[in-house]
Amino acid sequence: MMIKVRLFAGLRERAGQDEVEVELPDGSTTTDLLESLSDLVAETRCVVAVNRQYTGPGVVLSQGDEVALVPPVSGGSGPWIHVGPEPIDQQALAEKVGDPGAGAIVTFIGVTREVERLDYEAYAEMARERIREICDQAKVAHGLLGVAAAHRTGAVPLGEASVGIAVSGAHRGEAFAGARDVIDRIKDEAPIWKVEVDGADRRRVDGNLPSAD
Repeated sequence: MMIKVRLFAGLRERAGQDEVEVELPDGSTTTDLLESLSDLVAETRCVVAVNRQYTGPGVVLSQGDEVALVPPVSGGSGPWIHVGPEPIDQQALAEKVGDPGAGAIVTFIGVTREVERLDYEAYAEMARERIREICDQAKVAHGLLGVAAAHRTGAVPLGEASVGIAVSGAHRGEAFAGARDVIDRIKDEAPIWKVEVDGADRRRVDGNLPSAD
């Protein structure tokens, strides 16, 4: 069977393309896939995402699966989520989580600091789904009334917002705790990568390797 594998961040740069095709025997697993791509992966730590879900070793692949290699990330109804190049409006985020029962609304904005700009790359479809899961789980865990999150892609100049969240709760305790939980997990789990750009200097920032559910 032929498996198309999407590549991101340093793996994409190393391959010189966004996607590679790998021919594997029927019944092959994620472990077999990584072994077949060992020259490309080299020393890079990564996990295999199948159909936009992180997986562990030994998961059987099927023809037609949406497969991606995810290196360490730089950091309907329900939560409002956006991943894209548009600027982030903190007030608009707060308005998304307004609720008559809310006694507290907490917002967090992460901005570019110290360098000329940050260049963000995302596995956007999976990032939206993962952030939505994080927000749904935080809403239940902390008893929140509303959650909204946005993450920029592309170039984010010095002083501009790259990520923003807003949560509402009946009381400030759960709102603060929920906001911290959401932003920490987005930074750890969402397949989003960044490069620091300062003049002619470019430095890729790697963080944690996501774990399978």
